[in-house]
Amino acid sequence: MRLGPFDTSEIKVRQGGSGRAAGGLGCGTIVIALIAAVVFGVDPSQTLQMLEGIQQQQSQIGPTSTQTNVTADDLCNASAYANEACAALASLNRTWAPVFARNNLRFEQPELVLYPSGPVATRGCGNASSAAGPFYCPADMGIYLDTTFFDQLARMSGARISGSQGNFARLYVIGHEYGHHIQNITGINQQLRAAQRANPQAANRMQVAMELQADCLAGVWAGKNRDLLEAGDLEAGMMAASSIGDDTLSQGSGRAINPENFTHGSSQQRMEALRRGLESANMAECNVYIQAI
Repeated sequence: MRLGPFDTSEIKVRQGGSGRAAGGLGCGTIVIALIAAVVFGVDPSQTLQMLEGIQQQQSQIGPTSTQTNVTADDLCNASAYANEACAALASLNRTWAPVFARNNLRFEQPELVLYPSGPVATRGCGNASSAAGPFYCPADMGIYLDTTFFDQLARMSGARISGSQGNFARLYVIGHEYGHHIQNITGINQQLRAAQRANPQAANRMQVAMELQADCLAGVWAGKNRDLLEAGDLEAGMMAASSIGDDTLSQGSGRAINPENFTHGSSQQRMEALRRGLESANMAECNVYIQAI
C-alpha cells in the first residue's frame, strides 16, 4: 500500500515510558490486545479474565516517563517500521475525519505510542507487555506499538512484509487498532463493556464481535484508499488475518480449539471481516458484527 509522504504535524505520536513494577495494573477501562496471549502459551479465556480484572480495579496510574528531548520526527524516523506506522496513522486520520464530519460526529485523533520491547505504562490502562502485541487503550486513546512485533507477525503469517511489498499485513494491524479507537469515540466500546458486565456468560462472544468489527473497519480504510493498494496487498492482509485467528493460535500452541474461549474470532471470520470492509468501503457494513449485542 502506497502511503505517501506525511508531516508529523498531522499526527499525535509520543514515546512510551517503561512499565511499573508488578502491582501497578489498575484502571477503569480494558486494554484491547490485537492478538490473543495464546501465542505465548496463555489460554484466551484466561486473558479475558485478566483484562476484566484490570477493568474492575480503580487505582490511578500517573503519566508515563518519557524523554522530553525526543521529537515526533525522531520517533517517526527511528526505523522503517516506525516511519510506516506514522504514515499509516496520518492516512487513517485523513480517511476517518471526513467520515465523521459528514455524519456530524465529533472526531478525535488517537495517539501513536511507540515503545521498546518490554513492559510499558499506559495513561489509564495500567501496565502492559509487548508480548501481548499492539493494543489500544481507550482511557488515553493511545495505539501502543512495539514495532518489533512485525517481525513476529512475519514469522507467524509467512507473509513477505519486509519493504513495501506486502506491507498491508502490517498496516492491517494498525488499522485494526484504529478500529478500536473508532469504537471508543463513537461509544460502542462503552456499550460493549456494559453488556459484558450485565451478561458475563456472553462476554467472549461480545468480545469476538468487537474484534471482528475492528477488522472490518481496517478493511474500510483500505477500501476508501483502493487506489493506493498494490499487487499482493490483499493476499498479505488475508495471511495476517488468518495467522492471528483464535483457532490458528490455539492449534499452533498445541491447545484444543474451543470456540467458546475465542476472544478475537476464527481465522475464517477475521479474513471475512477484513474482506467485507475492504470490498464495501462502508463503515455501516461493519455494524453487522455488533447488532446482536
